[in-house]
Amino acid sequence: MIFILFLLTLLSHSTSNASVLDFCVADLSSPQTPSGYPCKSSVTIKDFVFSNFNEGNSTNFFKFSVTPAFVNQFPAVNGLGISAARLDLDIGGVLPMHSHRGATELMIVVQGRITAGFISSDNKVFVATLSKGEVLVFPQGLLHFQFNAGKSKASAFLTFSSSNPGSQVVDLALFGNKLSSAFVEKTTLLDHAQVRKLKAIFGGSG
Repeated sequence: MIFILFLLTLLSHSTSNASVLDFCVADLSSPQTPSGYPCKSSVTIKDFVFSNFNEGNSTNFFKFSVTPAFVNQFPAVNGLGISAARLDLDIGGVLPMHSHRGATELMIVVQGRITAGFISSDNKVFVATLSKGEVLVFPQGLLHFQFNAGKSKASAFLTFSSSNPGSQVVDLALFGNKLSSAFVEKTTLLDHAQVRKLKAIFGGSG
């Protein structure tokens, strides 16, 4: 009996706000905790509508844009274990190798053709080219990428199994910080000129 009570207590502490309450629209004016944001005291139907799922600005080095509907943009998903984003790729656009440590990602292609893939933890590569109406899943935490494989713009809607999936782009992690160029060269086998060029592109120093 004591063991059962212990398990029930443990489960009650491990569930999110949303599993105890119907919902918990985030109060973004309060600090975020490991279990999410505290709940707003007053909500309306407007809190449950996200109205900014339009094409973003893709005038960047990689010719892509991502419009997120994560908890910081869409407070209603707080504690629900779900969020979304919109991906737009210009001709030649690419979303470079990256990972989401906190979420599995589902990509639904709605325009054009997108080649996408991921690398498993045993370095096996999975790649496919998708057209409108096709769906691909990227398992949680694995490195993956997307690029425009057609001759017109491409778009996809992305869903995540977290309200705040997080993201780490490999190129930015390597070349967009103050890590010594000598360390980058030693750990990547790139030569000095290549590292300096990439640091200049991604805003790194050192």
